[in-house]
Amino acid sequence: MISSRDNKWLKTFRAALRGSGPRDGEPIGVEGPKLVEEALRSGLEAEALLVSETGEREGARILRAAGESEAGIPRSRVLRTTDKLFEGVAGTNAPQGVAALFRQRAWGLDDVLRGPGAMRESSPLVIVLAGVQDPGNVGTILRSAEAFGATGAVAVRGTADPWSPKALRASAGSALRLPVLRGMSIPVLLAQLRIAGVKIYAASSGARSDADGPAGIAGQADLRQPAAIFIGSEGSGVPPEVERAADATISIPTSETVESLNAGVAASIVLYEVARQRKQELSRKA
Repeated sequence: MISSRDNKWLKTFRAALRGSGPRDGEPIGVEGPKLVEEALRSGLEAEALLVSETGEREGARILRAAGESEAGIPRSRVLRTTDKLFEGVAGTNAPQGVAALFRQRAWGLDDVLRGPGAMRESSPLVIVLAGVQDPGNVGTILRSAEAFGATGAVAVRGTADPWSPKALRASAGSALRLPVLRGMSIPVLLAQLRIAGVKIYAASSGARSDADGPAGIAGQADLRQPAAIFIGSEGSGVPPEVERAADATISIPTSETVESLNAGVAASIVLYEVARQRKQELSRKA
């Protein structure tokens, strides 16, 4: 039972649950029984579990999930504390009394192109977050990426950390399951995508300025082949170097009264269109 706010474990949890994301080698902080359970079921290796008095009622379920996972949680790392001390380390306004620290997965670009487990026969579909600074939007994009069949994601330098507490919550656990690379430079990523034979698309959330242009995303890009979709920042869009290197720009038609869509919405629409085109192609071949 941890009874001091100066305990080293509480300090580690506080940094992980209130920070902007872990550095290399630091643990990922996950808060809430559902997210902790999702992380365990996804195969992440737990370093420690922290449970408060309120969280005890969820403890049995979490430990059961840990027992069913490959790595589990060492009994010596199941830590208990008071509700008051837990509130002092939690990153949410209404903490549920359960949090855990997990070791980072060592993903590579091959993992991002292949996708997890059952998806490895799929054509690569990579969502690239190029300067998306709102962690809520980052999490939303990763959630949509998993929902619509992306094989992985890359958060380039200047993007909010997909493993930050707010992004993790917004992703509903997708950021823990989907292969994700963090902190890659754009020139290196572009070069590696070219070598891998992946087409590069720059997504724009604004309406097309040319009225005679192709109608809708389907008229602008064939997204059935290996593709990397670059989503830019909410304010300035994709970086110029991506626009210059892109095989095509995907623009989402919108009402003239709306200047643009936010990054999370724009990415979700494009990802849905990719899934639609690919499902249609599979049906045609069948």
